[in-house]
Amino acid sequence: MGFSDIIPGVSGGTMALITGIYERLINGIKGLTDFIKPLFKFKIKKSFLSLKKIDFSLFIPLGLGILIAFGIGSLVIPFLLDNYTPFIYAFFFGLILASVKLVYNRIENSNWLDKSFVLVGFLIAFFIVGLTALNTTPSYLFIFVCGMIAITAMLLPGVSGSFMLLMLGQYKFMLESLRGFKLGYIASFIVGAVISLIISSRVLAYLLRKHHSKTMWFLIGLMIGALRLPFEKTIYSGIEWTILSGILIGVCLTVGMGLVWIIGKWER
Repeated sequence: MGFSDIIPGVSGGTMALITGIYERLINGIKGLTDFIKPLFKFKIKKSFLSLKKIDFSLFIPLGLGILIAFGIGSLVIPFLLDNYTPFIYAFFFGLILASVKLVYNRIENSNWLDKSFVLVGFLIAFFIVGLTALNTTPSYLFIFVCGMIAITAMLLPGVSGSFMLLMLGQYKFMLESLRGFKLGYIASFIVGAVISLIISSRVLAYLLRKHHSKTMWFLIGLMIGALRLPFEKTIYSGIEWTILSGILIGVCLTVGMGLVWIIGKWER
């Protein structure tokens, strides 16, 4: 999830769906917000009473993995994207494409109304990934807003938080802030992300609980629509198309699909 969240066009939420932890993650975040929310109201006792709701067995290893990936990825991913763009995106195209079937297998008792939400999700994601990047000067307030937008996107399969930062013109700036330990901007981003996390996790948890089938079809639509970006990045990357480069891209795509197949077998 950490590596995928750094790459524009690839969603950490998609990785959570592929690995089968998405619903547990959303409900776990809701439990986490039950602990954080009272702290803003200085209700310390109520906050600590809600500690038992936190899924530590999920968040500790997941959080460590994401932090390590962020640390390594902020150094490695920009280099890979600059020098091996079509191969990286071909890998993730295969990963996301194959994962649609994996998510579809988790849907039960859906009707035609439920299935229609796949079109809604597709159109939203297809439109978002076609947006043009803004050119804005970073400020603490704007980075705070970017944190709110990015974390909501990170929770949604198919909508990339890093891609939203790219569209807001702050992707490279935030990577540089991480590398340079610019604590003011990092703190502004985190505060915005935490507030957004409290709101969006509760909305998603409610939708998964009350409208599970519709929500899952909508998420599948987001994933399919988001394929536009890795497809365009692979095809129109400026690479010199030869038999060798075509084979290498095909291999990367196949490896991505194969990884999902392995995860599906392991999950079963």
